[in-house]
Amino acid sequence: QVQLVESGGGLVQAGESLRLSCAASGNIFSTNVMGWYRQAPGKQRELVATITRGTTTNYAEAVKGRFTISRDNAKNTVYLQMNSLKPEDTAVYYCYASVRHTTAPRFMDYWGKGTLVTISS
Repeated sequence: QVQLVESGGGLVQAGESLRLSCAASGNIFSTNVMGWYRQAPGKQRELVATITRGTTTNYAEAVKGRFTISRDNAKNTVYLQMNSLKPEDTAVYYCYASVRHTTAPRFMDYWGKGTLVTISS
């Protein structure tokens, strides 16, 4: 099995920064795409940012220029640096990873349990 554990959420004021981390552990042979999604109250889950193993990145328009995604392949960890936070960034942030097990030939999708980010105005 594979587990994704997020950390770094919390309550900050508008304009401040937070850094989220997500570590994948378990029977991991390789990770492919990793990323972050978020779900605000009453809304559907949406893409925030993704990063391939080769570090090609993709961002939602709403966070471009403010958020930076990065990863450490040796640690199977993905990060999200969030700057200039806005109240509309308030959401539960979920980590995502496409993982190949040591005992399986294909990649499977995994999600973390989420970490709450609250931005006060």
